[in-house]
Amino acid sequence: MPDDDILIATLMEESGLTLEQMASACHVELEWLARHVDDGLFPHAESMAGNWRFSSVCLSRARRMRELEQNFDAVPELAALVADLLEEMDSLRRRVGAR
Repeated sequence: MPDDDILIATLMEESGLTLEQMASACHVELEWLARHVDDGLFPHAESMAGNWRFSSVCLSRARRMRELEQNFDAVPELAALVADLLEEMDSLRRRVGAR
């Protein structure tokens, strides 16, 4: 089983993942994640008392961005834009499927 499949469980949205847990789950350096958070590329991330918390939406986004940056040598801003578009497509598919 690939490492990416290990952490597919539903996250408790009240608690979320810490910065360290998120970096580990995405197989990225802590600095990579911190830089992307500082650049505002994770709009759903929350800072509570100076500690970042990430939801399952952020986990999926981070994994997509990491893949885009690695596979296509995309700059972080472009990877975030593509992640935005993919998230919007997923949302639209869910809405159409619900009808």
